[in-house]
Amino acid sequence: MTSKNTSVSKVMPVVKQVIHRPRRPRASPASQKGIALYVVIVFVMLSMLLALWSARNALFNEMVIGNDADYRRTFEAAQAMLQDAEFDIRGVKPDGTFCTPSQDTGKGDVCRSKTSVYFDIETSELDGLLSTIQNQNSTTKCYKGICAKRAGAQDFWNDSTLLAAMMQPDVGARYGQFTGADATSSANPILASRDGTRTGAWYWVEVMPYIDPNLALIQGLPPDANVLRFAPTQKKPIIYRITALARGNKPNSEVVLQSTLSIKTAE
Repeated sequence: MTSKNTSVSKVMPVVKQVIHRPRRPRASPASQKGIALYVVIVFVMLSMLLALWSARNALFNEMVIGNDADYRRTFEAAQAMLQDAEFDIRGVKPDGTFCTPSQDTGKGDVCRSKTSVYFDIETSELDGLLSTIQNQNSTTKCYKGICAKRAGAQDFWNDSTLLAAMMQPDVGARYGQFTGADATSSANPILASRDGTRTGAWYWVEVMPYIDPNLALIQGLPPDANVLRFAPTQKKPIIYRITALARGNKPNSEVVLQSTLSIKTAE
């Protein structure tokens, strides 16, 4: 009797687990358009703020540059007034030629041909000059740009009332008034301005007697001492202090310059 071994293989079924995840709801086209609108509005507002900031920055830079340019123009006008005053004191024209009354007869103040005050004086004439100035204007002690030495506060430009009086006609000198310089041909409009006291340029020259180097107080000084080296001629021991003031187009553009002139001529 024959026995057979029969092996039976069992096949186990494979079960796959499928996980179902919930799907997110898609945004509707209407909601997508609303979000885009908010984004656009934010960018537009940022662009507007940037444009406003740029415009304000440009305006500020323009103001700074404008103020600086006006101040420089005013400073140059004050320098030109110092030079014009020196020409007036020396009695020369801007081209360097001598300014004599015979050359400008009938031209009024040019070369001081018809003025009662002038610079080319000697010591004996100083009292007469100061007396004429006092009679013409006892308040400012200035007449046609020539002044007596100030006895009080030296910075008269800080006194608004006194400065307004100093700017009046026939008190302060204007550019080219006594030298014949053409203010209209100048590149600086401040020199040609005659708009009252708001804008323009003026100069005043104080006539000051110089101390005599032969006084006992300063005898024995070395030959190169400043009091001797810069002393004017002994026949005309006078020095001149020039004050030039210029006002620009901006309200705060004002420049005051001072210089001292000592003329040494051959004895």
